[in-house]
Amino acid sequence: MNNLEKYENVFIDVFGVTKEQLPSLEYQQIETWDSVGHMSLIGALEDAFDIMMDTDDIIDFNSFEKGKELLQKYEVKF
Repeated sequence: MNNLEKYENVFIDVFGVTKEQLPSLEYQQIETWDSVGHMSLIGALEDAFDIMMDTDDIIDFNSFEKGKELLQKYEVKF
């Protein structure tokens, strides 16, 4: 499984969305991506990629696309 598939699967597992919904997915756009869901997402991403995200990056993580950009700071290549 490559990094993009891992990333997509985390979103699908945490939020119960389809792969087709991912590219346009944004924070608070769906009911499950609230503040609690956000922390579940961050925890799952940190586990999946064996990283520890900075607080500023956790706050800035506001969409599926923005997340890919932020994870590159942690040497996660897509």
